Amino acid sequence: MTDVVTPDPWGELRTHTQARVALGRTGVSLPTQEVLRFGLAHAMARDAVHLPLDVPALCERLQASGWPALAVHSAAADRATYLLRPDLGRRLSDASIARLNERKALPEAADIDIQLVIADGLSSLAASRHAVPLIAHIRALAPPSWRFGPIVVAEKARVAIGDEIGELMHARLMVMLIGERPGLSSPDSLGIYITWAPRVGRTDAERNCISNVRPEGLGYELAAAKLLCLCGAALRLQLTGLGLKDCSEIQGLGGEATFAGPLPMRPWG
Repeated sequence: MTDVVTPDPWGELRTHTQARVALGRTGVSLPTQEVLRFGLAHAMARDAVHLPLDVPALCERLQASGWPALAVHSAAADRATYLLRPDLGRRLSDASIARLNERKALPEAADIDIQLVIADGLSSLAASRHAVPLIAHIRALAPPSWRFGPIVVAEKARVAIGDEIGELMHARLMVMLIGERPGLSSPDSLGIYITWAPRVGRTDAERNCISNVRPEGLGYELAAAKLLCLCGAALRLQLTGLGLKDCSEIQGLGGEATFAGPLPMRPWG
């Protein structure tokens, strides 16, 4: 019996990407197997958006690895409100503001170069799976002279909530690790946003972004190396955003990434 599925001549491409290419056809339609795979991927993406972040478990993992952790919450009362009101996800709740004001008075929270923030964003899977191993590589590569604040875990948070957190903690640089909007092949992609002199009102043009951090995308070592290169340049030039270009010089040696540090550079203009 002849196979009812007509294979696509570009089928070899599927060995190089998770994108939906070279799916073949049955008559003028997609093969049933591909329709079912699409439905599963769509369901996984929807689940990733609605799945709540297990904040206590994440804080426990951070503390077990030697990082002090502090949990905060956005002004969105629940997940449904968070999805419908992006503006509330960009601001802290009153209780969280009070908690950070108390924390920044402690000696270990003084003189912070980099404030790390982990946020659920639109994929708590990304935050729970990738933030801790990524931070381990950040610690391994970071210069010992850099001072990190306690890691803040933000629930029901958008990127801009990091500006308020960084401002309250008096940090020079805010680095947010946040779950990105799920795609049909990547429900757990982590994004990194870097903002110099964080304060409420910063715009996306004043940030740098590293996207698709996960084992199937940009690996932890490479992501950490790119991040620290940008952070080094940002601390030196005192800026981020459109004026700061990717300065990383990363080479793969035996499957490992090496961080060469900031290259000579200047702002645009």
